[in-house]
Amino acid sequence: MMEWTKLISAKRLGMEAFHTEGSDDRSDFLRDYDRLIFSAPFRRLQNKTQVFPLPGSIFVHNRLTHSLEVACVGRSLGNRLSRALLCRHPELGDSLVGEIGNIVSAACLAHDLGNPPFGHSGERAISAYFTEGKGQSLHDKLTTEEWNDIIHFEGNANAFRLLTHQFNGRRRGGFALTYSTLASIVKYPYSSYYSGGKSKFGFFHTEADTFRTIADELGIIRLSAENEPLRYCRHPLVFLVEAADDICYQMMDIEDAYKLKILTHEETVSLLTPFIEEHKQGHLTEVLNMVSDRNEQIAYLRSKIIGILIDECADAFMQHETEILDGIFTDPLIRHTSERCRQAYRHCSEIAKTKIYRSRDVLDIELAGFRIINTLIELMIDAVTHPDNAYSRLLIDRVSSQYNLQAPTLYGKVQAVFDYLSGMTDVFALDLYRKINGNSLPAV
Repeated sequence: MMEWTKLISAKRLGMEAFHTEGSDDRSDFLRDYDRLIFSAPFRRLQNKTQVFPLPGSIFVHNRLTHSLEVACVGRSLGNRLSRALLCRHPELGDSLVGEIGNIVSAACLAHDLGNPPFGHSGERAISAYFTEGKGQSLHDKLTTEEWNDIIHFEGNANAFRLLTHQFNGRRRGGFALTYSTLASIVKYPYSSYYSGGKSKFGFFHTEADTFRTIADELGIIRLSAENEPLRYCRHPLVFLVEAADDICYQMMDIEDAYKLKILTHEETVSLLTPFIEEHKQGHLTEVLNMVSDRNEQIAYLRSKIIGILIDECADAFMQHETEILDGIFTDPLIRHTSERCRQAYRHCSEIAKTKIYRSRDVLDIELAGFRIINTLIELMIDAVTHPDNAYSRLLIDRVSSQYNLQAPTLYGKVQAVFDYLSGMTDVFALDLYRKINGNSLPAV
């Protein structure tokens, strides 16, 4: 069984040999949060698509607003859980369990940092280049582990790399975050070897040793044999980060769909009301009737339901605490809420798939994003594999020196291309695509 006293650690990656005392009243985990907030990769999330095209006259969520909201929900979940744990286990009173809310909120801020432009469409374009496009020619030049990494390119694994990798000019240990914050973002704690058809894994081959160090220090249970690729059970706080993400994207996507008139007011109310117990729905109607602005009615409903789901997910965690610490619990917490909430959430998911994620605006941005990323990765991979060509030199010279496009191995070059592409915003990727294709020129 994993132990809370080991699972919550303020040890920092890359700073293990140093003991630092802060000059203010922030905890180590609040420093993680602040470090992420002020980072360039976090700022770039403001120009990365969440689901809908980036705003015109109507504001919808982007990756940055989504991450901030997930962090708020994650903090509430973590604080509620820490209180419950300290009540159940008073012997943990002198431990860092009281910091769970800060750890989860920091991990929530970081959970989308590795996503390329255009969201899942960008991920699919990167993988498809190697499974369906010209990238297939690299298969025999890479090891099995390296090939599995690139054909299953994954934003989660890329986030862990971004936070821990020592890019050119950056200090050892990447962001130098605490072990517990880093472990809490790894939703799929295994290598690409185990990804199967789901294309989900938690770290690239290059970061496997880093994750092993963190997991072993925190006492996370290893599920694979010593001579096999790494596979661990989840750090318990991953369940809270996942729950915060599940709550936010479902509720906020529905609210955005209402604002964009994909869903009517009546459809939206009918989707959200079932989360609330029947005997309380009469009072809910009275409150909604007091609010004349229909947008505010939906906002009130959304906030009410987020509060309900926070309570239910925290309760689900406590009900399954022993199984989670034993490493045998694998379901999202949202699946272990009340039957009422499960059915309502399932209905929202079904509507989102049919009416929101398949809407024309969403499909158009996915089509455009796929084409843009596919074109850029094809050009960049060709440049790093044929660096002496004149056009290749022009492309390589345009890329910041922090990306090691002249790495000694082919896998290293491919990963440098991933690093470069995933760091782009949607607008930057579109602008570069237009310039490369000669559709626009720099202003003179």
